Amino acid sequence: MAARCVGAGRLCAGLVALGKAGSRQLLLAPPPGSRCYGQGRDWRRLAGSQRVAALRLACVLGGTLGLYQALKHRLQREQHRAEQQDAQKSSADLSLILYQYKTCPFCSKVRAFLDFHSLPYEIVEVNPILRKEIKFSGYRKVPILIGDDGEKVQINDSSVIISAVKTYLLSRHRNLTRVLSYYPEMKSKDEKGKDVVEYNNKYWVMLEDQDEKQYYSSKEARKDEMKWRKWVDDWLVHLISPNVYRTPGESLESFDYIVREGKFGALEGFFAKYFGAAAMFLVSKRLKSRHNLHDDVRQDLYKAVDQWVAAVGKHRPFLGGDMPNLADLAVYGVLRVMEGLEAFNDMMANTKVKSWYQRMEEDIKKGQQVEQ
Repeated sequence: MAARCVGAGRLCAGLVALGKAGSRQLLLAPPPGSRCYGQGRDWRRLAGSQRVAALRLACVLGGTLGLYQALKHRLQREQHRAEQQDAQKSSADLSLILYQYKTCPFCSKVRAFLDFHSLPYEIVEVNPILRKEIKFSGYRKVPILIGDDGEKVQINDSSVIISAVKTYLLSRHRNLTRVLSYYPEMKSKDEKGKDVVEYNNKYWVMLEDQDEKQYYSSKEARKDEMKWRKWVDDWLVHLISPNVYRTPGESLESFDYIVREGKFGALEGFFAKYFGAAAMFLVSKRLKSRHNLHDDVRQDLYKAVDQWVAAVGKHRPFLGGDMPNLADLAVYGVLRVMEGLEAFNDMMANTKVKSWYQRMEEDIKKGQQVEQ
């Protein structure tokens, strides 16, 4: 911060000197075609002094703005460090077990959140065929998070997990059962008569009034975070499968990665790799039709990613400002599952996401280092 202030001082001195030089030029060389009568020289001297004064004022305002931005950045970093330390203290009384498929984008979202907040957790990799690891649960999808702060609770749905744990970390009461009551299940049936479970308030971090201003810079910032978290679930995540299974070759490459990183037996892995790749190549075509994607699904991916980059903007590192917010973590978590695949390389080469993505990687790694 001191370096920024010194730099601002040097810049101001240079601008004032330039202003003075400009004022001398103005006194020596009136504008072509102008006529000066009576107090012309005094008028010109006044114009020159006003110019210097204006430059000095601009420097003061610019320096003040720079100081404000530096302080704001420092405060946000300090607030995050305090949250990490607080999370570590609370984790002494909170154990977390994450049931997941490593290559699932929803599970990756949750890991990104937990790692960024330096929360220790145990991972249980679920066999995607038998799913015996989650036989205790009536909810048969992943991720599932089991939290225990003296009372064991099961949290389903990636967005509910993130909102509930974030609420717990910021809550003055630190009661996971109470927090989970803020996100009630809503059961219904779809047009085919299949049971559907949705969760009310899933994108809300439940804060008391006095805490909201500390965590969110404005109401608009809170709405923006919720809007883009919903966009991730409603749109971005549905672009992953059509892109990683776009061609038979890409589909085989993706299943090779899934089998290698997942929990499969030798025979299960063989069938999953070859039969799964063929099946998902065909499924990806149906997904393309269901979501009204272009024939070249890469174009939909590029457009969505650049839409996100435009929302972040050029003048801040993250949507959350100087620190990632829950929307940043959600987007990063979903895109990360494509790493090492052709779709990921194409995305990096054909969109403007690379700088933001690298900043996210750095901040996630810092959170993991604190956790260790």
